[in-house]
Amino acid sequence: MFGISPIGWVHTLGSLPAIPVAAYMFARHGRIVPWSRPGIVYFIAMVIGASTVFLVAKSPPAAIAGAVTLALLFAGYGVGAVALPPRAARYIETICLSLTAFLLMLPTVSEILRRVPDGHPFVTDPTAPLLVGAQLAILLALVVGLSAQLIHLRRQASTAGRR
Repeated sequence: MFGISPIGWVHTLGSLPAIPVAAYMFARHGRIVPWSRPGIVYFIAMVIGASTVFLVAKSPPAAIAGAVTLALLFAGYGVGAVALPPRAARYIETICLSLTAFLLMLPTVSEILRRVPDGHPFVTDPTAPLLVGAQLAILLALVVGLSAQLIHLRRQASTAGRR
């Protein structure tokens, strides 16, 4: 089904929970909250997805994206263990984890458009306007969303400084 191998299904189904969990955290908290219950589910799903990409990827850019995703994920979750000012740690955490969500959604949308419906996908060419438009929309969401997150963090810091 959809031309996906058994390990491809492990990759797909293993990383799938990260999407609604990330959407929930973005809607509820405005960012991915790493050590919350949803944050731990996100971490596990992302590790499964990003580490199995090396087994299913057919192109070097996919493997690079997997490696970058893992690096950002571990940086975002591990920044609290490094002796940094809390404000800097929160910025690094937010940027890293938002980038992991972007790196999750970019191939997800691309793969859906290139595989669904089974046998007659929406796009067959990587330069198809629908695919390029979807990728640009995800990039725009990253730029706007990350900008909003950073503005919010800055306002939180300035509000806390006035108390």
